[in-house]
Amino acid sequence: MPHREHPSQVRAAQGDGAHRRLGPAAASRGRGPLPVLAALKILARRVKELTAEHTALTNALDSDVTVHNPGLRATYGVGPDTAAQLLITAGVNPERMRTEASFAALCGAAPVPASSGKTNRHRLSRGGDRAAIAALYRIALVRMAGDSRTREYVARQTAVGRTKKEIIRLLKQAIARGMFRCLTTTVAVPAIADLRPLRQSKNITLTTAARHFGVWPATVSALEREMRRDDDLAHAYRDWLRTA
Repeated sequence: MPHREHPSQVRAAQGDGAHRRLGPAAASRGRGPLPVLAALKILARRVKELTAEHTALTNALDSDVTVHNPGLRATYGVGPDTAAQLLITAGVNPERMRTEASFAALCGAAPVPASSGKTNRHRLSRGGDRAAIAALYRIALVRMAGDSRTREYVARQTAVGRTKKEIIRLLKQAIARGMFRCLTTTVAVPAIADLRPLRQSKNITLTTAARHFGVWPATVSALEREMRRDDDLAHAYRDWLRTA
C-alpha cells in the first residue's frame, strides 16, 4: 500500500517552498518589522541628503542674485527664489523695462477697468508673466505677515471696506513699482554687519533685544546675518545698542 503523507506535512512542505521562492525579506515578515525599519532608514537618509542639497543650492542662488542685484535681494519680502524669478523676467523682456507701467503690465499688476453699472472697480490683468505674478504675490503675503507698515496699510484699506483680494491687487501694484526701481537703478543697501558685533560687545542676548522691540529672536538674528532687510528696525536697533 503506497505511503500517503498527512495533510499537515503537505502544507508544511509547501510553506517551506514558498519561503524559499519569496526570499529572506518575505520570510522575515513573521519575525518582526525589519524591512519596514530598513526602508524608513533609507528614506530618512534620502531626506537628509535632499535637504542638504536644497540648502546648498539655495545658498548658491542667494549668492548669485545678491551679486547681480543686492538692492533687489535686500528688499523686504524678496527671497532668493523670488529675486531670481524677477531677474529672469526682466532679463528676457528688456523691451518691457522702459517704464513702471510697462513692467507692471508684464507682471500682470497693471489695473484693468472692471466697472459694472454703478460699481466702479478695477482688477488685475490676467496676462503677463505668470511666474512674475506669483513672485509679486509671495512678496505681498510676506509683507502682510511681517511688515508693520504693510499691516497698517491693510488695516486702513480693510476699514474703508476693501476686500482682501482688492488689497492684494493694490499691494502688487506698489510692489511692482518698487521692483522696477530695483531692477533698473542702483539701490544702496545700508550696511548692517556691525549690528551683531555691537550687540555681543555689550553682552546683550538676542532674546533681550527681541523683547525690547517686540519681535521674535529669529527676526533679530536674521537681520544681523543679513538674511532680511528692515531699514527702520536696523536703524532703531543700532541706536539702542549704542546707548545700551
